[in-house]
Amino acid sequence: MSSVTASTAPVGAPGPEGSAPAPAPARPRLDWRLRFAALSLIWGFSFLLIKVGTQGYAPFQVTLGRLAFGTAVLAVAMAVRREGLPRGARTWMHLAVAGFLLNALPFSLFAFAELTIPSTLAGICNATSPLWGMALSLVALREDRPTRVRVAGLGLGFLGVLTVLGAWQGFHGLDARGTALALLASLSYPVGWIYVRRTLAGSSASHLSLTGGQLLLATVQLAVVTPLFTSVPSSLAVGPLLAIAALGTLGTGLAVLVQYGIVAEVGPTTGQMVTYFVPVIAAAAGILLLGETLTWSTPVGAAVVLAGAALTQVKPKRAG
Repeated sequence: MSSVTASTAPVGAPGPEGSAPAPAPARPRLDWRLRFAALSLIWGFSFLLIKVGTQGYAPFQVTLGRLAFGTAVLAVAMAVRREGLPRGARTWMHLAVAGFLLNALPFSLFAFAELTIPSTLAGICNATSPLWGMALSLVALREDRPTRVRVAGLGLGFLGVLTVLGAWQGFHGLDARGTALALLASLSYPVGWIYVRRTLAGSSASHLSLTGGQLLLATVQLAVVTPLFTSVPSSLAVGPLLAIAALGTLGTGLAVLVQYGIVAEVGPTTGQMVTYFVPVIAAAAGILLLGETLTWSTPVGAAVVLAGAALTQVKPKRAG
């Protein structure tokens, strides 16, 4: 859910949020285009799975389950590759912050948001992450210089957000709280990426090791918080539980492994393009499977958001 060079930050959520540079892996048997399509579908359906999960369990419980299943997948992958967790108290401190900003916080915010807004709208709000990232990087990262194209993309993207939200009609019919939570979740990702880029980009640990530690710490954070704000469910809701299991194993665990394989093979620029397919798939899934409805402004605004996000990723041409 969002875009950033996969060699600069541990993974957060749907979208190429990367980790430390990894050695080039053996060429996979499955073509990268097929894996790219699978990743788009997995992350696109994540918002539907969140919605289904919250129909049987509290948002914090959905997030805890998601993180637990995702961490389990990475633990198996680390065992197969014989990789251990990172070492050093300083690294673990930074991973704890990364786990909060890139996993625990946004995952929980999206779960709370989808109590009152459609999964379609949540998926579109997630697509604003590159816009937030562009705005923040201009302030926090000296190496990211603004260009006319990128600034224009930023303005265009936020114009698209206002279109999605129906600003011209006074945001009529919009659940302000749920939408604000979803937008805050999308903002949390670039804040986390910038933090990691400043603190962990030079780590000698592999991306798998760092991401495994990050998800483990995020799981611990939710394991502490969840009992304080929720009670044990009175009955076992099988459908929502299966949705949470799929959300964790596929959308948080397997997707991480697929994402890094794609980025390692074809580069972060191509890898981050998955961001632009996620809201389209999320909208289609919500409409076809959950019966959600759209007004004309939602797809039009989403297209404008994605166009603006794409422009913010255009790199300035080097002189000479």
